Amino acid sequence: MVSLQVIATLRTCYTDKFGVPRQSGLVPAAWGVIEFEPAFRRVEAVRGIEEFSHLWLITQFHLVKEEPAALTVRPPRLGGNEKRGVFATRSPFRPNRLTLSVVKLDRVEWEGELAPRLFVSGVDLVDGTPVFDIKPYIRYADSVPEACSGFADEMPLSRPVTWECESDVPEAVRLIIDQSLALQPQPAYHDEPDRIYATEIAGWRVKWLAGEHGARVRSCEPFS
Repeated sequence: MVSLQVIATLRTCYTDKFGVPRQSGLVPAAWGVIEFEPAFRRVEAVRGIEEFSHLWLITQFHLVKEEPAALTVRPPRLGGNEKRGVFATRSPFRPNRLTLSVVKLDRVEWEGELAPRLFVSGVDLVDGTPVFDIKPYIRYADSVPEACSGFADEMPLSRPVTWECESDVPEAVRLIIDQSLALQPQPAYHDEPDRIYATEIAGWRVKWLAGEHGARVRSCEPFS
């Protein structure tokens, strides 16, 4: 029997899985904090990590409870209409539901009750994600400029985001919202111009309309 031990929990600005970027790094402003479990909450465990700019996180899609009934999925990049083998995609509906993300290491908190903590950005994971391992990103080994990426060979199209409401949302949170909605997080097969989508980001509930000309924010209010 193979078992994995959770070493940390990732706290992020995404409290709702709807709206989370489909890949890491697409929303540079999206922040996260890695908080270690007591057994691993030791300075010596991360000594030297501050010398690296980016980290690999091995985590799990913990909110996906159902087991995959098939080994094929419908990738959003293909409009949700074409099937691909699960191992040819990064779908969360997969055996073990394991994830692999590259995040930017912004700083290390060395002192405090929960120290050490790792502050990261460019996350693509929901708040509360269990972390199984952390590895430094090695530029010469982990980057393959000539690689071919199949149907995902180009970054997703970014669309304009316009605000049609007044809101006192902080600028830092607004930046996360703008970068997130610009990636069109709604299902690709939805084609309803009057449909209002909603999600929670960094303590704010945002509602928007999505169309061919981009996202239109209708409201953005704090929630508890």
